Amino acid sequence: MPHRRILSLWFPRLGAQQLIRAEPHLLGLPLAVVRDEGQAQVLSSLSSEASKLGLHLRQPLRDAYAMCGELITRPQNERQEAVFLGVLHRWAGKFSPWVAAAPPDALVIDLTGCAHLFGGEEQLAEQVAQDCADLGLSVRLGIADTLGAAWALARFTAQDGGVSHRSGDAIDQEARATRSRAGKRRHWTRGGAAPRNGTAPSLQDRIAPVGKTWQVMSPLPVAALRIDPQLVDQLNRLGLRRVGDLIGQPRAGLARRFGRGLVDKMDQAIGSAPEPISPAKPPERFSVRLSFPEPIGLEEDVAAGLARMLDQLCTKLKAKGRGARTLRIEAHRCDGQMEWQQVSAAVASCDTHRLMPLLRMKLPEIEAGPGIDMLRLEATGHDAMQDRRMAGHAVAAARGKQRKDQGAALEDLLGRIGARIGMDAITRKHPASSHIPEKCATVLAAAWSDPAEDWPEPPTPRPLLMWPAEAVTAPDTATPPKHFHWRGRPFETLTAKGPERIAPEWWLDEPAWRSGPRDYWRVVTDHGDRLWLYYAHGGTMSSGWFCQGSFS
Repeated sequence: MPHRRILSLWFPRLGAQQLIRAEPHLLGLPLAVVRDEGQAQVLSSLSSEASKLGLHLRQPLRDAYAMCGELITRPQNERQEAVFLGVLHRWAGKFSPWVAAAPPDALVIDLTGCAHLFGGEEQLAEQVAQDCADLGLSVRLGIADTLGAAWALARFTAQDGGVSHRSGDAIDQEARATRSRAGKRRHWTRGGAAPRNGTAPSLQDRIAPVGKTWQVMSPLPVAALRIDPQLVDQLNRLGLRRVGDLIGQPRAGLARRFGRGLVDKMDQAIGSAPEPISPAKPPERFSVRLSFPEPIGLEEDVAAGLARMLDQLCTKLKAKGRGARTLRIEAHRCDGQMEWQQVSAAVASCDTHRLMPLLRMKLPEIEAGPGIDMLRLEATGHDAMQDRRMAGHAVAAARGKQRKDQGAALEDLLGRIGARIGMDAITRKHPASSHIPEKCATVLAAAWSDPAEDWPEPPTPRPLLMWPAEAVTAPDTATPPKHFHWRGRPFETLTAKGPERIAPEWWLDEPAWRSGPRDYWRVVTDHGDRLWLYYAHGGTMSSGWFCQGSFS
């Protein structure tokens, strides 16, 4: 069995270089990514040009502007950085199938049994460095028997010294005592400040020989054990600056004084304790493609090809217990162009006879051009088909009978209409938990909701049409006016029924309800209109009459 070998990849400028790839005009300019940390803004990632100007990570933004007036800043977008790290995760799959992400800026690869495919570990490391250079990325790597040792080699070397971001010798305005102390600063191994992250090591320092983890880790600073900076400072004050200084100490004393975490990290780094790598589960992809010996261009030929592909796709979906909700058609033409269309179903399905009519509706929108030589069909959206809700025997029997009587006609109708105007354009209303008239119902997408079964009965009839309240010109009286003007027209009240008192939701401050409680009336006018008027009693706004709906 081959010896276990781990590759750790660290991208120290991931945030800045991801922005440079998205905005190429930032290349060659001092760029900093800024994040909020407490009440201040600090630098979270820097371009190489910004680092050359003396800026460093976690530096306050105001200090960075004082040192570099032409600094370009961008806010940190953690989601975009995570997506970009996911892209690099897929790229790293070329070196080994066992890849795990180490957010926010690193990857871990299990190279066991894979390095010889690239000519050895040194050639593989050179390939990684070349690929990252082609992608415009800075990378630091380490290869060792354990994850902890590989992580340490990617970030530290035995020659790393305590480099301060603010040197008294380089600033003329420093006090004389400060310059004197700066001149007496010592190397980190002799009492100076311990390093946090080292400079880029050579290829020999980045690859640990097999079985030499202890020898490689011993000269590294204790910060290479992946422990908290506060613990690093405590160890440094006691003179424990190298990993080798800790290895020779009694474990019981270290665990009693500094906690079990320090001993665990040290054992994982030297291989005395296991540290497994858990790769991300690959996403389930369902796609089929069909190549043709000669280009095709007739709609019926394309439909026949899609029907054949859909059978294979549905077979794959059934084997995994999935149902396609969104299908993507790709037509690759012989001139190098690609036409694509996307169609969604009302419910997830793996039945060919229900999905094929939806695909046919999109075929007229595909431009064949000089001919199509390859078709690809992919289920970009799919759901599990075994989702069940627990219910009693009576409820389950009623649901089964209802589905048997109703069939799939409504779902197929929603799918055909949605293929033309979009699924989001087909909506239905569900009851909402509110006594406010305009909030008693909520709008849901019909394709992703079930019909409402029980609608609560309102205390009084509600209008068929309802709109935002419109002012009515009428005397300021609590009873319905005999004559009033609305929308520039005069009206005369024939009959009025009411009132129905509705109070605002006191726990919410809604501008429309700042006029206080309302008394609603159903008013029949001389023009035949049956209006829904209310009288607002006044709150933070003045009282008056308003019209909010019509019963016909």
